[in-house]
Amino acid sequence: MDLTPEQQSIRDAVQKLCVPFDDDYWLERDRSEEFPFDFHRAIADGGWLGIAMPEQYGGGGLGVTEAALMMHTVANSAGAMSAASAIHINIFGPHAIVVFGTDEQKQRWLPPLIRGETKSCFGVTEADAGLDTTSIATTARRTDEGYEIHGKKVWTSTAQEADKIMLLARTTPKEECERHTDGMTLFYTDLDRDYCDVTTIPKMGRASVDSCEVFVDGLPVPAEDRVGEEGQGFACLLHSLNPERILIAAEAIGIGRNALARATEYAKTRVVFDRPIGQNQAIQHPLAQSWMELEAAWMMTMRAASLYDSGEPCGLEANAAKYLAGEAGFQACTRAVMTHGGMGYAKEFHVERLLREVMIARLAPVSPELILCHIAEKALGLPKSY
Repeated sequence: MDLTPEQQSIRDAVQKLCVPFDDDYWLERDRSEEFPFDFHRAIADGGWLGIAMPEQYGGGGLGVTEAALMMHTVANSAGAMSAASAIHINIFGPHAIVVFGTDEQKQRWLPPLIRGETKSCFGVTEADAGLDTTSIATTARRTDEGYEIHGKKVWTSTAQEADKIMLLARTTPKEECERHTDGMTLFYTDLDRDYCDVTTIPKMGRASVDSCEVFVDGLPVPAEDRVGEEGQGFACLLHSLNPERILIAAEAIGIGRNALARATEYAKTRVVFDRPIGQNQAIQHPLAQSWMELEAAWMMTMRAASLYDSGEPCGLEANAAKYLAGEAGFQACTRAVMTHGGMGYAKEFHVERLLREVMIARLAPVSPELILCHIAEKALGLPKSY
């Protein structure tokens, strides 16, 4: 699992780039709820937004392994999930374009994303469908020029800042399809505010990177903005699911290691009853357990990334990585708060912010319970439970 010299250089360069954006910077963004535009620009100027996109369009041409290493490094910085989420969509979101887009579409869409000139968002989740993506109600009706889309999306991150949206809609009613996964079509198009109403969802953490409801009322979409074949949008999305799980896992581990490092340092320097609290096994053992859990989750994450980059099936490993990392990151952040005692509840020590932000990796993009169902069915051969 040792890093290659190239991977080490990626880690070191991204780490160096993140240093100026320190605890004070991200605490202020957490308070002001302002998008970290200067951090986004720094990442774009460094050429990192296109790390896994083809070189011919200005990308780095590297794999999910390198992208995961990059996102782990970002999440392990002071910015945690706020920093990672500010750029996350650029790393996995355009994957369907890379795989299914035409040469013209790739040339039109990818370079502006890589340069940071265009910001995009991901419009898939709906309140009444949740993880049952086949039950989305957003529809796309054929017109002379292309399509007209109506519907509502929820938990669409960065929609306030986005110029473009990756949008999944039904072009054929579910009941008319041979398979429920058919009849959905994927679009990458302008997030036109004349037809789209974007409303921010107040939430517990990651305040500087918005999550939104997007109400779509008659959005006209040119036919040339369709990604892949009509009715095969779900299949197009599937190519993004495993990379996203791997990246989320890497981010959760980064946040967990961030929290563990803060807790360890506090345990060494905080003196109570004339001894550092880190001398007490009640402090040592939970932190040691988190170290082991994070290391194990990292190995599974790198295993999944390696399989994906080799063109091998990796669904089980990607889901396992996301589960293990989400749980390990959450436990590490919880233990960091507990190690700090009452001061863990104070914003000045930042561990409470990490705990609020790491919750995202447990909840999204798939719940831990559904991952357990998937592993039980696909790895163990148990009957499907839902």
